[in-house]
Amino acid sequence: MTTKPKAKKFRVRRSGEMEAGGALPGAATNDATPPVPPAEPAQPARPAPVSQPGKAQDAEDLRPPVQPAPRSQPATAEAARDAKTDMDAIRNEGLTGRQLRMARRVAQKHGMAPTSDFDAVRLLRVRGIDPFQRANMLELVVPDKGTDSPAAEAPAPGGKVQLPQKVETGKVQLPSTQMASPSERRAAEIMQIQQDLAARRRKKLLLLLTRLAFFVFLPTILAGYYFYIMATPMFATKSEFLILKAESSASSMGSLFSGTQFATNQDAIAVQSYLMSKDAMLRLDRDEGFKTHFEQDWIDPIQRLDPGASNEAAYALYKRNIEIGYDPTEGVIKMQILAADPETAARFSRALIGYAEARVDNLSMRKRSNAVDDAEVGLRDAEAARAQAQEKLVRLQQDGAVIDPEGRIAALRGQVNNIEIQLQEKQLALQALLDNARPNQAKVDGARGDVRRLEALLATLNNQMTQATTGENSLAEIAVQIKLAEADLSTRDLMLQTALERLEQARRDADSQARYLTTSVVPVASEDPSYPRKFENTILAFLIFSGVYLMFSLTASILREQVSS
Repeated sequence: MTTKPKAKKFRVRRSGEMEAGGALPGAATNDATPPVPPAEPAQPARPAPVSQPGKAQDAEDLRPPVQPAPRSQPATAEAARDAKTDMDAIRNEGLTGRQLRMARRVAQKHGMAPTSDFDAVRLLRVRGIDPFQRANMLELVVPDKGTDSPAAEAPAPGGKVQLPQKVETGKVQLPSTQMASPSERRAAEIMQIQQDLAARRRKKLLLLLTRLAFFVFLPTILAGYYFYIMATPMFATKSEFLILKAESSASSMGSLFSGTQFATNQDAIAVQSYLMSKDAMLRLDRDEGFKTHFEQDWIDPIQRLDPGASNEAAYALYKRNIEIGYDPTEGVIKMQILAADPETAARFSRALIGYAEARVDNLSMRKRSNAVDDAEVGLRDAEAARAQAQEKLVRLQQDGAVIDPEGRIAALRGQVNNIEIQLQEKQLALQALLDNARPNQAKVDGARGDVRRLEALLATLNNQMTQATTGENSLAEIAVQIKLAEADLSTRDLMLQTALERLEQARRDADSQARYLTTSVVPVASEDPSYPRKFENTILAFLIFSGVYLMFSLTASILREQVSS
């Protein structure tokens, strides 16, 4: 098991000077090493492996310091300088990766070409340059006061940062974790990637579970708590009724669907709409106290109606507690009423059925009364017109003083013809007497008297005929008026007969259009509550919350992908 060395904490001083709060790894804490003058470079003992400058390393050196071999402290300055420039001594100092990279950058800045990071430290020391102190820094960092080093606040002698020295031999050193083989390094990198992926998956899974718990599981638990503990039991009363049409004996096409559900389809839909309307709710409240029942204190707050609530709030509650369905194939209207008390639910159901029956009667009565009323009005008008025509005919007969003017005119014509014939005979007899040489005067005078009397009578009859056929009040005009009155009377008789037939037909149609509401299932108070359905409602709430969460998560993912693309 490897342990990572603790990273030193540094703080910036505004003065621009860097002080070491503690000794660097391997640096002496008591004696300060004086600067070494330039000298001949020492012969390296053996070439060190060249480090790869392109490799990224962490801020903290993952390699623990190597256990240095026991060495004797150089007594002289020359021996100290040789020790500091020796490659093996530099490797045994336990320099961190950050220090080595800093040394390479300083060496490259001074125009050197080191073969490795350790060689860069050696070359800088040979030239008398501190590889771990940058002269062109704008901000200098010093160890923080909170560091574990006992000499955190004590600056090094001479105001100069101590160079890292060899590691204490008494400390336990762990073996290096640097892998020499590229395959082992690649396997380690793959293992690190797999560990990162696994950690990322665990983090995403934890976030997913957190979101599900907040948006799905917690609301489902609250819904289940309400359904199982807080919800007031509701009792349902079911009833069924249908609307029937009166049977008709007529054999027309209109009676083809008589007595079936197709004949009362519109009436059933109208009744269903009325029972779901606010008018029915207000009537139920006036008659049975709908609002008062749901304003009781022992009903849970979600299903309870606030005292003094408006009609709109009561109507919303009414629509939630009543369910009406119409089956067009069977023609049956199914109704279910919910209430907190079973007897109240049955009472509400019976009241609504009564309202539906009254509505059906009003609908059929309107259909029946319209046609019958129109037929009765037509009959009354025909009777009045006939009476006026008959009265006119009687008045004409009374004003003319002749019951039959045409008969009177015909009689006058007959008399005139008869007188003319007699006049002709008398004239012939008179002419025969006058043709004698010695006519009998007495007979001639008698014949002339007869002719004179017949002519006078004929003139009188002709005057009567003239008066009867000409003038405003003549018998001819009276006869024409009587004929017109008689024709009008005949027409009014026909119209009266037609009105009577129409009235009878309207009454028959009204009887055939009558609607009757029949209750097939009578409302009965239930003993056990029907709602809430605890388990079903909880599962339904879980599915709803899951669907909403899935919808929003998919939408957010799509939007994120569109924005990032």
